[in-house]
Amino acid sequence: MSRGVPARDALARLREGNARFAANARGTGTLITAARRAKLTAAQEPFAIVLGCSDSRVPVELVFNQGPGDLFVIRVAGNIVAPSLIGSVEFAADRFGTRLVVVLGHSSCGAIQATIEELHRPARESSPHILDIVDRIKPGVAGIVARHESEGALAVEHAAMTANVRASVEQLRHGSAIIENLIARDGLVVTGAWYSLETGKVEFLDPPLAR
Repeated sequence: MSRGVPARDALARLREGNARFAANARGTGTLITAARRAKLTAAQEPFAIVLGCSDSRVPVELVFNQGPGDLFVIRVAGNIVAPSLIGSVEFAADRFGTRLVVVLGHSSCGAIQATIEELHRPARESSPHILDIVDRIKPGVAGIVARHESEGALAVEHAAMTANVRASVEQLRHGSAIIENLIARDGLVVTGAWYSLETGKVEFLDPPLAR
């Protein structure tokens, strides 16, 4: 039986929080009292899991105008999916009953830009650790990059970014027996979104869930 906030309600809280952030408003839920801090030392009940990018311009709790204990945030360059990241999602969804997972990409993503550069001009010398990130992104965006090249650099970058988000969503949905079971039987939803550095707004990529 699902224990956490239903996915649709969790999504509504994220959308409302982002609307406050984009409007330069602030909700009282971001403040922490001594009582709230004491409660969080004993347990946590995050209402959403967010796999986001490490980019310093995309602080997830601020973007969604949430406070301590509200979100289980996993950050990695390019919001890629790797075994340890799947494990982190499994842990939060199974342990805390969190029923919404959001993969959050963003505009002007350095990992996406590096991947596009690598597709055009493979680097002769590059850090193997950076290449590991790029190599995880490439399969999901290579065809997209080629298809949108005639539309200009910004269009290519945006198409690649959203394609990478969708690829990460699919990897989470189908890369773990635990996650698959929670989706099938317990109301877990894994969806994608992207954050605009220019506007401060988050756009969700799955229309049926976003309504």
